[in-house]
Amino acid sequence: MNRRRATLPLCAALLGLLAPVGLAAGEARADVVFADFEGADFAGWQAEGDAFAAGPSRGANGGQRPVTGFAGRGLVNTYTAAQRDKATGRLRSPEFVIDRRFIAFRIGGGGWPQKTCLNLLVDGRVVRTAVGPNTQKGGREELQADGWNVAEFAGRRAQLEIVDSATSGWGHITVDHIVFTDAPAGLREVVRTWPVDGRWLWVPVQPGAALRRIELRVGGELVNTFDVELAAGEPAWFAPLDLGPWRGRTLELRAEALPTALAALPGFQLRDERPDTAQLYREPLRPQVHFTPRRGYINDPNGLVFYRGEYHLFFQHNPVGVRSANKHWGHAVSRDLIHWTELGEALRPDAMGMMYSGSAVVDWHNTSGFGRDGEPPLVLIYTAANAPRVQCLAYSTDGRTFTKFAGNPVLPNVTSLNRDPKVFWHEPTARWVMALYVSPPEKTAAGEELPRHTVQFYTSPNLRDWTLASEFAGGLGPDRFLYECPDIFPLPVPGRPGERKWVLWGANGEYALGAFDGAAFHAEAVKLPAFFGRAYAGQTFNDEPSGRVVQIHFLRAPAPGMPFMQCLSVPLELSLRETSAGWRVASWPVPEFAQLRGAAFALPARTLAAGEKTTLTVADAPLDIELTLRPGPDARVTLDVLGCAITYDAARSELQCGKVVAPVLLEAGGLRLRVIADRTTVEVFAQDGLVYLPLAHVARDGVRGVTLATERGACELLALAGYELNSAWKEAQP
Repeated sequence: MNRRRATLPLCAALLGLLAPVGLAAGEARADVVFADFEGADFAGWQAEGDAFAAGPSRGANGGQRPVTGFAGRGLVNTYTAAQRDKATGRLRSPEFVIDRRFIAFRIGGGGWPQKTCLNLLVDGRVVRTAVGPNTQKGGREELQADGWNVAEFAGRRAQLEIVDSATSGWGHITVDHIVFTDAPAGLREVVRTWPVDGRWLWVPVQPGAALRRIELRVGGELVNTFDVELAAGEPAWFAPLDLGPWRGRTLELRAEALPTALAALPGFQLRDERPDTAQLYREPLRPQVHFTPRRGYINDPNGLVFYRGEYHLFFQHNPVGVRSANKHWGHAVSRDLIHWTELGEALRPDAMGMMYSGSAVVDWHNTSGFGRDGEPPLVLIYTAANAPRVQCLAYSTDGRTFTKFAGNPVLPNVTSLNRDPKVFWHEPTARWVMALYVSPPEKTAAGEELPRHTVQFYTSPNLRDWTLASEFAGGLGPDRFLYECPDIFPLPVPGRPGERKWVLWGANGEYALGAFDGAAFHAEAVKLPAFFGRAYAGQTFNDEPSGRVVQIHFLRAPAPGMPFMQCLSVPLELSLRETSAGWRVASWPVPEFAQLRGAAFALPARTLAAGEKTTLTVADAPLDIELTLRPGPDARVTLDVLGCAITYDAARSELQCGKVVAPVLLEAGGLRLRVIADRTTVEVFAQDGLVYLPLAHVARDGVRGVTLATERGACELLALAGYELNSAWKEAQP
């Protein structure tokens, strides 16, 4: 069927005049040719570098092989007559509004991720990318049809950029005929069905490949959807997706906008065993005492709860890639908070959107009605992140399989940005309480509109029906805090039996202290820093059996080149400490962590003059070190652990590591540090946890050892004792 095509005037794109409309499947709307590169110049695209000459090419340049597969007379070609593959640069389009389901294009040249690529940027962030097909000698200079499903970004402002930062063989990129469309020509919709006779669907992943939208349906119901960098040849790794809940049924896999090389869906397998088990947990940058997923990207911990004799850890998880996308709820269990067994995904994206953060509770009185045969249900409360964002429930009576509530959502959209429900049972009022992050816009006295970060409190008798009780304003403009992922919990006041202070916590670790009456939070101190460094979105366990408050953070500690990305902090026990400024929260590794300690080492007490140092050689293992110093009034002393330099400046009363600086006051003239160093992260605790520095650090090859050095002034080393740590994964079930 012939389809009408319209050409988008670049001035209209530049001004953002494309009105966003719904992107429902099946709409018959004319294609929009955004860029065909037929003119004498790039018509509004901005070029940097020397790879783009004065305008589009008319085919091959200089000694380049014949270029084919482009439309019309012109194309973008970064192979230049003067520099060949050595030319580099960037070409960025005018801004536009996404109003079609797909962006289709033709692409060729080098296949180097991030170096020879076409990118889609939304809010300045790369959300889609595509590369050419060639990395080896003998390739062809042929542009091939390709494209992206961009429906999730409907109405958002975006830009395209063509990047060439490669200078060796196939160090160029060719692009032509960029079209906004609802049904991309030259790309295929592929449907494949399998009887689910194996537990794991192996998804072939090739980092840097173009993202492809995959939908999984069972009985016509959408049970999972995700974007994956799909491998056309041998994958870099396989992502296992758990199909156990649908065993014995028929799985339909649907993929949109696939080029010819992927139309047969090469590499997908259905197996009872997981892939890549031989080296699992033994990868070079696998943290050994911090939780990481088998495969994929991890961020916020969700739904921390103790249920049926196990600690349950749910977490934001992209199981098919190492970037922040495809939000599922991963799931792991432990009996000691240290040794974790990862299970399948507990929540998967569906027609209501991705599965954003939330919490979990044990409904001991079965107020929700989800319990069966006297077994109290485990209930997950989460944000479904489609437009609009809403709050939903899922439940389980075995702690393994979860059913989404048919009556979802239980709390409709509040504003354009509401998310991350933290729910707990408030015993004095005998009802459930939800703390929900809500960001309604607010205007300043000058009329400027700023986000107003708030936590709204809702109450419910049954987890299904919620009533707004109050709102706590987290601040306006530069004073804002409590941003995202709220948590709220009481801590006992030391030395005052029966007295508690409530802590209202935000994702960035700033918290407020005060009182909570079951409906409203009353602050006595706000915007207090809980850590300095790379942590985010900490959450505490509900129903912790000993009654203590245990917290786990997301640690932004990358593992470059690995089939997993980021990790979680060690579990921390929280307490109140009295300081000269008032009561403050202290964080300290749970006592269970000590079971990982192996061989011990120590340095004898001594005084170090300016310029002196003392060094210990340690094994290639994670370390747990405790150090007590008495620095002179002008001393500057550095503890170097595996190449991570932790410096205390007594004159400034500051602890510093890289760009992270924290105020630390000496107590009785002394400084107490505890350092837990793993393969991608270092966690530093000062003054018994009153100051916490979670840091990202990957030791350079061959850098081992612990060194204490005084750069300025004198320092008295009172004690340094440490342990090599055994792997928490040693007995992990892959």
